[in-house]
Amino acid sequence: MSMKPRNTSERIVYYGMLSITYAILLVVVYIIADVVVGGIGTLSWEFLTEAPRKSGEEGGIWPVIVGTFYLVLGTIAFALPLGMAGAIYLSEYAKQGRMTRLIRLAIVTLAGIPSVVLGLFGLGLFVIFLGFGASILAGSMTLACMILPTIIVASEEALRAVPQSFREASLALGASKWETIWRNVLPYAVPGMMTGSILGIGRAAGETAPILLTAAAFFLPTLPQSVFDQCMALPYHLYILATQLPDIEKARPMQYGTALVLIIVVLGFNLTAIVIRSYFRRKYRW
Repeated sequence: MSMKPRNTSERIVYYGMLSITYAILLVVVYIIADVVVGGIGTLSWEFLTEAPRKSGEEGGIWPVIVGTFYLVLGTIAFALPLGMAGAIYLSEYAKQGRMTRLIRLAIVTLAGIPSVVLGLFGLGLFVIFLGFGASILAGSMTLACMILPTIIVASEEALRAVPQSFREASLALGASKWETIWRNVLPYAVPGMMTGSILGIGRAAGETAPILLTAAAFFLPTLPQSVFDQCMALPYHLYILATQLPDIEKARPMQYGTALVLIIVVLGFNLTAIVIRSYFRRKYRW
């Protein structure tokens, strides 16, 4: 039950915040509705399974979907283990002091760095210095660096939300530190850890700047053969369709269709996060 405002100033603040909330909601609904209406007619089996033709003006987006899948899979492989391990260390093992606070401040700061800056970082480190070239490997590692702070922060908050009494009871019964974390902390922290991680991965799937500099190709009608190959990706392909083609109006259906697929992918990650959180919350309660 929501509390009703009791005086004039509270009413102004209350209704002001309510208006802002509904305004944001209406904008989001309008954008999604516009993409759905414009792109639903383009979606077909051929559109989803064929290769693009004429620089993307015609054909389908199958290599684009596969390239996005490879990038997301590589991002998960690098970011998820490192992020969760870092959160477990900071929450359970690290001595809480000035150095730990500085590390947390650095992590939060990294989470706010613009993606194009991280793209330049990936270009300099992975593409040039390490010699990976513009490739799926370089793009995945750059995206992993981008979402790593988000995963660490979300996972650490989930771990710290588990009552300290769970740890104390397990240690009192003779369990080791790791056994306590594995059996009495992680099962209850998994909903928050997975939710934050999947939302971060969903963000990575929709980023353009990092892969523009490290992995994405303008037009590749064939599938990549190794992690050292370039690939097409949904956000970059949409950027090309919207800005680089000579006849933008002719490519409008392809633009809306690609945008709709990208929205479905991102919303799919968000829905997965909600399902996982609900499952583990029902399974583990305290």
